[in-house]
Amino acid sequence: MNKNNAGGLRRSLNLSLLIFYGLGIIVGAGVYVVIGDVIRIAGPAALLSFIVAGLLAFLTALCYAELASRYPEAAGAAAYVKEAFKSDRLSLLTGFLVTLVVLITAATIAHGAAFYAKIFVSLPEGILASAIIIVFTGVSCLGVKDSVRAAAFMTVIELTGLALVVGAGWEPVLHIFNTDTHFMPANAEAWHAVFVGAFFAFFAFTGFENLANMAEEAESERRTIPYAILASLGISTAVYLIVAFVVIAGFSSGGPGPSPFSLLSVLEHSGWGLTKIFALLAMIAVSNGVLIQILMLARLFYGMAKRELLPVYFTKLSQKQVPVRATLVAGIMILVSAYLLPFEALLRWSTILTLLIFALVSSSVWVLHNRANLPSPDFRVSFWIPPAAVSGNLALIIVQFIV
Repeated sequence: MNKNNAGGLRRSLNLSLLIFYGLGIIVGAGVYVVIGDVIRIAGPAALLSFIVAGLLAFLTALCYAELASRYPEAAGAAAYVKEAFKSDRLSLLTGFLVTLVVLITAATIAHGAAFYAKIFVSLPEGILASAIIIVFTGVSCLGVKDSVRAAAFMTVIELTGLALVVGAGWEPVLHIFNTDTHFMPANAEAWHAVFVGAFFAFFAFTGFENLANMAEEAESERRTIPYAILASLGISTAVYLIVAFVVIAGFSSGGPGPSPFSLLSVLEHSGWGLTKIFALLAMIAVSNGVLIQILMLARLFYGMAKRELLPVYFTKLSQKQVPVRATLVAGIMILVSAYLLPFEALLRWSTILTLLIFALVSSSVWVLHNRANLPSPDFRVSFWIPPAAVSGNLALIIVQFIV
């Protein structure tokens, strides 16, 4: 495999780096942020919420895996929709929706990282969030291998923080089945809470799709991208279920109730005295999501520009074959969004838009499966996967509007 991509992006990412990249965005923007909200909504049945969300994410990930194998392009979802529906307008709309979701998510993540940073630095949250975005925009302008290595290193820190939580909160787990904790919903209202919880838990599983945008920088991209998508999502799901079980066991045994900072509460209640260390790890873990979102958005702009859906300005590469112009624009847009967007109010709609994008991408596989004379990709899903993914994504949206 050539290291260079015919004057395009440099192919330098192997499977292990891509898996850590995927873990970084899924875990960093997920369990550290939403676990308390899911448990607050669904109670001990939150485990089922994570399972439902994980299964739906896996169906969608399979669709992304096939499309990444068919069309390994930086444009990702925008390219898939164009190939399936042959519509520039629909492709542009998809790119716009992906951009909007990234801006909301990255702004939320930056402010979440700034919250932890305030424990160590007495500066306003807005200044800290801005500093995080500016620093990682600079990192993103380095060679992609260096940027992804930095993300992988921070991913190890993310998992270390979660290991601390599991270790500190393990004792209540040993006694959980001696309590009155009910993991299965007892009535229709409780089942509804499970599915509402799954809607919020789904945010914790998003990020695997960002791997598709790294296809033009991956080695053996038609194989490594699909396997990286599925491996990173599978590992994240296992981590989420373990951490959720520990947090549920903690509050079921008399510990602090679920909150936006449930992981920190587990450590505080354990008496381990590692809250500041965990806060530092959490700050790094959450801010890692900012780096990965900048990388992803820059590749989206670059890929769409290559397809002439955006100005050719975004296709300009540095000597290290990095789309610097696209990266700087992505960083500036995220920085402005962190100040201007009411990201907390929009976060729920961000998840709805993500589900719509996933339904559209899954529909693309469905359409392509019914098109004759297409070459078979290296990775192909069963015929029932795309309609199941479309139905599941739309159902999870609908359940939010059922009182």
